[in-house]
Amino acid sequence: MRQIELSLVAGEAQLILEALAELDSKWAHICETSKDEDEVADYGNDLIALRLLANKVKEAAVPVFGAGVTNFSRTPL
Repeated sequence: MRQIELSLVAGEAQLILEALAELDSKWAHICETSKDEDEVADYGNDLIALRLLANKVKEAAVPVFGAGVTNFSRTPL
């Protein structure tokens, strides 16, 4: 299997995690509301892979950048 390695700063890791979280929400909604069994199966399988990836990125990012890397709020402190 071929693979790549990325070197990310905190902001980049946060953007990736936020994008994965938004996609998770979208696909989970499709799985919960679709009447099409094939669509649910396809998105469900992809959702599992997406969640595994998100966990992998989170497990690498949080020890380096802190738990704040998973805070996607746009509200000023």
